Amino acid sequence: MFSNYLIGLREGLEASLVVCILIAYLVKTGNKAKLGPLWLGVGLAAALSLAFGAGLEFGTQELTFTAQEAIGGTLSIVAVCLVTWMVFWMKRTARHLKAELHGKLDAALSMGTGALVATAFLAVGREGLETSLFVWRSVHAAGDGAGPLIGVLLGIGSSILLGWLFYRGALRINLSKFFTWTGAMLVVVAAGVLAYGVHDLQEADFLPGLNNKAFDISETIPPDSWYGTLLKGTFNFQPDPTVLQVIVWALYLVPVLALFLAPSLVKRTEPKPEPESAPSSS
Repeated sequence: MFSNYLIGLREGLEASLVVCILIAYLVKTGNKAKLGPLWLGVGLAAALSLAFGAGLEFGTQELTFTAQEAIGGTLSIVAVCLVTWMVFWMKRTARHLKAELHGKLDAALSMGTGALVATAFLAVGREGLETSLFVWRSVHAAGDGAGPLIGVLLGIGSSILLGWLFYRGALRINLSKFFTWTGAMLVVVAAGVLAYGVHDLQEADFLPGLNNKAFDISETIPPDSWYGTLLKGTFNFQPDPTVLQVIVWALYLVPVLALFLAPSLVKRTEPKPEPESAPSSS
């Protein structure tokens, strides 16, 4: 449940910050009348994300087991690639996100209402589609039950609250540090989703080695125990992974996490960045 809460919080906060920055800029520049088209773009992006997630969930239910596992495994790999790109991109651009969005909004305002709707739709829609895909795979990897979905919804709810507090000036966030450390945790979650995807492809006979177990500690950590469920829900832990799963997990986690954290270690001697100021609501 924690991993899914983290996904909802991290991805939701990105979208929340984008929306509050766009709203604040329109208000500050005297374009309050343009908030309608902005919210229309946000609403369309949210609807597309929900429709995409529903399509993934219900569109695969009528398929054969082999087809479900093949599609699920492939989408796991796609989701991990998208999330990996996203965490590196956000870490690099977090400090300049506001200026980048302001530039896009200026261009949209000069082009008319349609461009403003499109700008809001694209800014939020990208985050929404990535979130839908990664949440879908993560929830399936965590197992059945309402816990993973509740975790996602709580994370999204928390992100909306934090975004509102940020907009009202009640909260100051060092975005660079926040996205660095939540990004590192997401890399760990992504490694588990990747291993789960490899297992799906093995069950679909797309990859070999399904019966070649690296180890089996099911008796020590039963999957249905509270601690087994906790480990699975948090890290997508599996007590009896295949050799290929362990190899892929390690080959992804170690270099990606090292590359992701390395810049932070190198910049220790640089002056500490000031926390992001909340966008003014007036």
